[in-house]
Amino acid sequence: MLLVPYIRNNKKAIIAGLKIKNFKQIEILDDIISVDDKRREIQKKLDDTLAESKAIAKEIGGLFKSGNIDEANNKKAQTTELKELSKNLSEELNIIQTQLTELLLKVPNVPHSSVASGNSDEDNEIIKNVGEIPELPDNAMPHWELTDKYDIIDFQLGNKITGAGFPVYKGKGARLQRALINFFLDNAAEAGFREVQPPLMVNEDSGYGTGQLPDKDGQMYYVGEDKLYLIPTAEVPITNIYRNSIVNSKDFPIRNTAYSQCFRREAGSYGKDVRGLNRLHQFDKVEIVVIEHPNKSYDRLEEMSNYVQTLLVKLELPYRVLRLCGGDLSFTSALTYDMEVYSAAQKRWLEVSSVSNFESFQANRLKLRFKDENGKTTLAHTLNGSALALPRIVAALLENNQTNKGIRIPKALIPYTGFEYID
Repeated sequence: MLLVPYIRNNKKAIIAGLKIKNFKQIEILDDIISVDDKRREIQKKLDDTLAESKAIAKEIGGLFKSGNIDEANNKKAQTTELKELSKNLSEELNIIQTQLTELLLKVPNVPHSSVASGNSDEDNEIIKNVGEIPELPDNAMPHWELTDKYDIIDFQLGNKITGAGFPVYKGKGARLQRALINFFLDNAAEAGFREVQPPLMVNEDSGYGTGQLPDKDGQMYYVGEDKLYLIPTAEVPITNIYRNSIVNSKDFPIRNTAYSQCFRREAGSYGKDVRGLNRLHQFDKVEIVVIEHPNKSYDRLEEMSNYVQTLLVKLELPYRVLRLCGGDLSFTSALTYDMEVYSAAQKRWLEVSSVSNFESFQANRLKLRFKDENGKTTLAHTLNGSALALPRIVAALLENNQTNKGIRIPKALIPYTGFEYID
């Protein structure tokens, strides 16, 4: 959430940035300033009323001591009126503050200066290509056929038990999942991330804190009776560990990682590009989250991007790195790098990680702060990334490594799987 003083002082720059993000409701900035003007006016009246009431209260004691009983009683009647006025002004202030917050929640984060304009993923900038695209035999299969051939993932059984997008992993498929999770967690620990195991459901405050609410309300699974949401990513509970907190600047960068199952309704997703593991309603992911000093957050973003790339290299997957354009950038992000792996049987690139800097946008919602070198309370910067999401990694591993002997397991993963081939 943007700060009102920032909006007031940087309105033109914010408008230019929001246009790059294809945000159309630019007039909302004027509405925010107008409502904040009213809030300031009411706040001043309330402050003046409280100050006057306090001053009169001091007078009353002196009047009683000096025997001016009638005047003291008149003053008491005045304070009663002022208390009623203060109450009314406080109620009015709460209403106007709620209106202001509702407006602020509708405004996305302003993109970083390096973000280019664009309308969709077709306009994203490819900044790096790594690895050779494998050449497969003519009879190569997509992963949804391979999983059936080797009986390792059952999409139909998942559909029977729950519905589409909830596959059942079996045998070496289940062991491959567990191997990847442990591989990613061990690598994260070696890179300095502290492992946590967060809840899989969060409350409304947590959803608002990281920006999933109200923006992604319809994409999250909601447990109505308990007013809880199934998490779309471990980013939400991990980052909310620090909600309403003042962290110690000496602890920067604060690094956490977690494995979790993730739940996304993916409403409106259909067609050939969502077959098999390409888009699921429930999937496994290891997440990395960093809390950082504002002066160092972009250095940290590059470090996180490089770290995710080391995982792809170890898994022997050809990949590319994209800097997202404004039209493909999320509501909360200032700058995002996407990592995509090449799926040889599908002959297409699959996104497996997004690494983002949210600057102070989430921290303002979370009230996540630190004391700077001058002792001033300042908003921290938050960053997160997938390291990594499993479904499309598994899809690419199966497709790219199919051989006459079976599906070859990358060397770095064998100690975790306990087998060299799925056969």
